[in-house]
Amino acid sequence: MERYYFTSEAVTEGHPDKICDKIADKILDTALKIDKESKMAVEATIKDNLVFIYGEAKTNAKLDYEEIALNVIKDIGYTERFNVITKVGEQSLEINKAVESTETMAGDQGIMFGFATNETEELMPLPIVLANKLAQKLTSVRKSNPDSPLKPDGKTQVTVEYVDGIPSRIDTIIVSSQHIKNITQEELKKYIIENVINEVIPPNLIDENTKYLINTSGSFVIGGPFGDSGTTGRKIIVDTYGGASRIGGGCLSSKDPSKIDRSAAYYTRYVAKNVVAHGLCDKCEIQVSYAIGRPKPISLLIETFNTEKVSIDKIKKYIDDNFDFSVSNIIKELDLLNVEYYNVAAYGHFGRNDLNLPWERIKK
Repeated sequence: MERYYFTSEAVTEGHPDKICDKIADKILDTALKIDKESKMAVEATIKDNLVFIYGEAKTNAKLDYEEIALNVIKDIGYTERFNVITKVGEQSLEINKAVESTETMAGDQGIMFGFATNETEELMPLPIVLANKLAQKLTSVRKSNPDSPLKPDGKTQVTVEYVDGIPSRIDTIIVSSQHIKNITQEELKKYIIENVINEVIPPNLIDENTKYLINTSGSFVIGGPFGDSGTTGRKIIVDTYGGASRIGGGCLSSKDPSKIDRSAAYYTRYVAKNVVAHGLCDKCEIQVSYAIGRPKPISLLIETFNTEKVSIDKIKKYIDDNFDFSVSNIIKELDLLNVEYYNVAAYGHFGRNDLNLPWERIKK
């Protein structure tokens, strides 16, 4: 038997990087609701009580960047007073000319990967599914209980033991959560195990050797932007497959669908998930590449990790017959101008069965 351990991590929406992802995607959502032709790449950085919003935008929407940012921070759960500095210019005319024509062109060059595996019902790797669910549970427990000792910032990590490529058990669960001052580490550990871990982790994956590591640094009272800085786009492995698959060169949050870093990442996930869902292989990774100003991919690669049930040629034919990787079609087929991107800015962009995401559909 081949035995190995694989680990993925996740963060809560109160993590400083995720604050910035959520600000960026709320700005994008606001622009697209008013002007579907908006071309947006507006990001954020946060440290202490200072927020810096910057980037490029071409939109008819009149955006109050400061108000959007402050509302996001309040929604996450921070009560401190924040100051906002804004530096947003117009999208480069050269880039805009390359993107806008009779057919939508790729807004940048780059490589994107999509991935799926049948080891979970979400068709996602088990470690990242559980890590994200733990992070999400930390937040829901905090927000639903006014007396909760938990605060907004937090991180989770799950190590799964695989036997012959199949998840066998959970070896280690790590949770670090910001908390109130008046609680002991023993009380906090008991609270998190009972209210978070036991509510998320399937009991059949736990055994007497599973290790629970809770707030291993000790006290975690100072958190969020007051404990660390944050920037949009620094959690792309958390956002995607937890390291179980290769990822592209660009982040997802802040970018409108003409930016293929985002739209093609969604579409390749869509294709890979359908290949696995229809039983053509157990595991699938799709790579595409684009050139700025071109409507279709420059290359497409299919990787099944020797799990294919039919020939690679038949898988390729299935993809060619059912999917169109042109930028215009991706935006249209996945209805990407009408997605609430704020909802996926934390807890993963893929495998979200709690959301009705178009790139998670199974195509008949």
